[in-house]
Amino acid sequence: MSRVAKVPVALVKGVEVDLKGYALTVKGPKGTLSLDCNREVEVVNEGSEISVKPRSGSRFSNAIAGTTRALINNMVTGVSTGFERKLALVGVGYRANAQGNKVNLTLGFSHPVVYDVPEGVTVETPSQTEIFVRGADKQRVGQVAAELRAFRPPEPYKGKGVRYSDERIVLKEAKKK
Repeated sequence: MSRVAKVPVALVKGVEVDLKGYALTVKGPKGTLSLDCNREVEVVNEGSEISVKPRSGSRFSNAIAGTTRALINNMVTGVSTGFERKLALVGVGYRANAQGNKVNLTLGFSHPVVYDVPEGVTVETPSQTEIFVRGADKQRVGQVAAELRAFRPPEPYKGKGVRYSDERIVLKEAKKK
């Protein structure tokens, strides 16, 4: 059995779990998330914690039990505290401005880049070179951050572009004469 699946998911105060068949819904102060569990996994709500067990001893069943446990843990964390990704803009004239559910990016192109933020995710720009992506769904927050970074990924010679705040860029040496 997966070692990840052996540890039950502890429910934080203020988080409610509703389990109907294979549909799991988690409600908390930051929102509501739902998950359709795989048929190879048995999810049991034990009051203050949720345990995940494989239905059979197959390799797939053990693997999907660990994956399901990790997804449920991320859902509980997301609806209680939420997730955040921080992006930094490095480059002369690179700016970001969040207005409602749109982010205007000036990234050295001949045109400004306008990105529509999906529902369930908020984007803030405390300064012109910082972007905070926040939300309850870990996958959606990471996807929005990746899409914003993809407009101008950091280049290897000067390091200019949109990068994660904790990302370390290894710069290449310039061509020698």
